[in-house]
Amino acid sequence: MFGATGQLAREVLVRGDGRVRALSRADVDLADASAVRRAVERAGDVDLVLNAAAYTAVDKAESEADQAYAVNAYGPEAMARACAARDLPLIHISTDMVFSGAKAGAYAEDDPVGPPHVYGASKLAGEEAVLANARRAAVIRISWVFSTHGSNFLHLMLRLAQTNPTLKVVDDQRARPTAAGDVADFILGHAARFAAAPAGAPEWGRLHFANAGVTSRVEMAAAIFQLAWPDRPAPEIEPVPTSAFPAAARRALNTELDTRRLEQVFGLSPRPWREPLAEVISQLQSEPRAVV
Repeated sequence: MFGATGQLAREVLVRGDGRVRALSRADVDLADASAVRRAVERAGDVDLVLNAAAYTAVDKAESEADQAYAVNAYGPEAMARACAARDLPLIHISTDMVFSGAKAGAYAEDDPVGPPHVYGASKLAGEEAVLANARRAAVIRISWVFSTHGSNFLHLMLRLAQTNPTLKVVDDQRARPTAAGDVADFILGHAARFAAAPAGAPEWGRLHFANAGVTSRVEMAAAIFQLAWPDRPAPEIEPVPTSAFPAAARRALNTELDTRRLEQVFGLSPRPWREPLAEVISQLQSEPRAVV
């Protein structure tokens, strides 16, 4: 697995029972295509390759386009070529941010894309490079990821609530939150199936994974506080438009993912996002010196 410190990577490692070997940036710099190729060539006896690493600084990417493309597009391209040479399956993690947000409803895998920023464009280039160069490749798009690890909206809300009685939260963005642990369970649970699937099988191609239920940032924030502090007053939430938080990269307002292909191919219906959210908050509260 490429990536060792991101939300999904850490969940895969926790659940992998020692079956997963993770390569960190110190081991392999994804911006170095030659190093990526060599890592796959020298990986030894493996069943599949998972790319859970990415350049994820959405706003910074506007001024660091070369770095974003190197990590999100050219590195995965080298990975795909190396996997094809060894006939290894490749699972590549992508994002809902490849969509423009102009659609009124949920986005299916084959809907027109149109990323409104460099980050999304670099991730889309990575998708295309992977699918063009690997005969057995699955691109899994995820959205609004949360877990006990790393930096995410859940952690941001809990941290800000410690010192702010009122929080401004955008109310015009909507998507389907995704538990990193649920994605990890899906990948690990179907690893043998991916490893055995031949080229041209329905497992390959683009796939959306997101927990059930579309929501807004305001609604998600309210759920976070309700679950974290059921017996004490929560911060007041002031709904504001996305324009209230000027940023270098323009955000799409709708990135709801349609998961019907996931259900059709794998027979899996993702559970409602509030269920894993409650579990993650409970885990955070059980940690030593927790402030949740």
